[in-house]
Amino acid sequence: MLVKIKSFALQGLDPVPIDVEVDITQRGLPSFSIVGLPDVAVQESRERVRSALKNNGYQFPTHRITVNLAPADIKK
Repeated sequence: MLVKIKSFALQGLDPVPIDVEVDITQRGLPSFSIVGLPDVAVQESRERVRSALKNNGYQFPTHRITVNLAPADIKK
């Protein structure tokens, strides 16, 4: 499954368009990875997303989840 949404990152005061693509697949070991030059704060959000789902009564998927932040040459 692939889901794609539009978002923005700030570089100084200028907004830069970012595509957020999420793929969930059953192949491979369960994992949750964020790729595409994410900032340290974005990498830490993995645990915040996991705990927010759990605390709202949802079950975190036990599949391989990949979040791509494009374009990869812009720090997010």
